[in-house]
Amino acid sequence: MSAGFITWAEIDLDAIAENTRAMKRWVGNRVEIIAVVKADAYGHGAVPVARTVLKAGATRLAVHRLTEGVALRQAGIEAPILVMAPLLPEEAAEMIRWQLTPTLSTIEVAQALDGIARGTGRRMPVHVEVDTGMGRAGLLPQDAVSFACAVSRMDGLTLEGLYTHFATADEKDPSFVRRQLCRFEEVVATLEASGVRIPLRHTANSAAALRFPAAHFEAVRPGIALYGMRPSLEWEPPFPLRPAMTIRSRVIRVWTLAPGESVGYGQTFITDRARRMALVPIGYGDGYPHALSSRGAVLIRGQRASVCGRVSMDQIVVDVSKIPDVRVGDEVVIIGRQGEEEIWAEELAAWAGTIHYEITTRISPRVPRIYREGSRRTIIVGRYSDFHTCIEARDDPALSSFS
Repeated sequence: MSAGFITWAEIDLDAIAENTRAMKRWVGNRVEIIAVVKADAYGHGAVPVARTVLKAGATRLAVHRLTEGVALRQAGIEAPILVMAPLLPEEAAEMIRWQLTPTLSTIEVAQALDGIARGTGRRMPVHVEVDTGMGRAGLLPQDAVSFACAVSRMDGLTLEGLYTHFATADEKDPSFVRRQLCRFEEVVATLEASGVRIPLRHTANSAAALRFPAAHFEAVRPGIALYGMRPSLEWEPPFPLRPAMTIRSRVIRVWTLAPGESVGYGQTFITDRARRMALVPIGYGDGYPHALSSRGAVLIRGQRASVCGRVSMDQIVVDVSKIPDVRVGDEVVIIGRQGEEEIWAEELAAWAGTIHYEITTRISPRVPRIYREGSRRTIIVGRYSDFHTCIEARDDPALSSFS
């Protein structure tokens, strides 16, 4: 690897593009794709991912916070960007300045946006979220109709979208999804009876987009599937998903511990016999979960090596007693494939007692990202969502392991 890169993440933008194209084929040309790139595109890098999905067929983007939308605009992204978090009145001016699409849930914010928008002489597109059962953000159905009608009468605003979030679309039982969908359709029907037509209705996350065609409406909001991860382990996706993130490291020390010796903080692992150990420079400071202490595994020379003892901030110790000829400098795969073996985020999540969404989003900025798009390689160090702090590389021998 390049100098100093002893632990790094590789992001396959071609895989993200193919996942996006596959989703587009699945939902059809009449349905827009609003690609969800919040939380720095689930840890994959919002700016490079946004550019990739837009080229591959997405027409809009979605983030959670105003600052995420501003970062995309500052990087030159011009596509419509929906901000899904409830807006504060003091954020109204910035929302308009950066031409972001807000989600409205209070009349105070709607009035603030309306006043500023009318001052610019332009109508601002807005969306309204309906809480059909998530019990989180959005207006309850009985309040959403009157609110949406009020917004539709404001001269500075255009009620462009109406949406909801499904609470259980990833679960095998479809009953609550159907109940939420029914509630949403009732709100839409009531609005239309009041003379308010919503041009962009969207309800489907990745799971719902893959399982419930009735939830497609005019747009879907895939997130996890675009990154090649399954929305659920309870059912198979209708088309293959290509994982986009691989995390690699290097062995930086190999030694033998005698029986009765301990490993790591707290002496939680005591050797029962002589064991060959390898030190790998990844820890919870990089986003490798502390919950994987004495539970996780990595790949070295195409074989699994178990984590021994506690995960430290910067490193882990793994048992390589059964893996011949392990040497300093050997490649270690944390997430991905090596030889015939593979470990993906879903498996790490199961070991850690969490979800795979958390595994990728917690990979810290100090882990350099290497992006592949065709023959192009881009290395981003530090603030990895910022393409202004990157190193461009083509046909660099230092990147030969990225295949």
